[in-house]
Amino acid sequence: MTPTESTHVAVELEKLRGSLEAGFARVDGSLALLVQRNDQTDKQLADHEQRLDALERARWPLPSIAAITGLAALGITLYELAVS
Repeated sequence: MTPTESTHVAVELEKLRGSLEAGFARVDGSLALLVQRNDQTDKQLADHEQRLDALERARWPLPSIAAITGLAALGITLYELAVS
């Protein structure tokens, strides 16, 4: 290999190295963005789970209130029938 060819090979290897470094930097940036989006999604999911739990806790008395109202109506109806 002549000195000119070895210099040409060295220059091409340096270009290749620069291209690889740029590519890795771009991939690292993309991965960092994906990690950030994943963290945001995890936070949103946790927030939605908390809100859903709060709704479920607030909802449980409704069927009980409906049952009590129905029993009260039945009791009043039976009382009116007994008094009449």
